[in-house]
Amino acid sequence: MHLTCRHLSGATIITITGQVDTTTSGVLEDYIDRQRRNLNDHLIMDMSQLTFLDSSGLAVLLAAATLARAHGVSVHLAALQSMPARLLEITGAGRAVTLHDHVEQAIAAVQKSA
Repeated sequence: MHLTCRHLSGATIITITGQVDTTTSGVLEDYIDRQRRNLNDHLIMDMSQLTFLDSSGLAVLLAAATLARAHGVSVHLAALQSMPARLLEITGAGRAVTLHDHVEQAIAAVQKSA
C-alpha cells in the first residue's frame, strides 16, 4: 500500500494505491489521523488505484466517516474499482459515505457545500 495526501481549502485528499487489509489497515488509520489538518475538513479518498479492501480497511473508512459526521463534514470515496465497490455494496457501508465516480466530482461537491 502507498499513501499520498494533498490539502485543499476545507478538504484533505488521500490517495490509496494497492491493497488495504489486516496488515495495512492500521497504517491507513494512522495516516488519516496524521494528515487531517482540521476535523472540520471533509475527507476525500481517491480510490482509483485501490485494488483490494477487506473488512478491516472498511472499518477504518467507517470510523473516519463517523468522526467526520460528528464534526459536520463527510467522507467522500471517489473512483472506486470493482472489488472495493462491491464490498461497500454488499455490506451497505456505502450509505455511510458519499460516493463519486471521479475525484473531481468529490472536490466539486465539497466546494459546493462550503
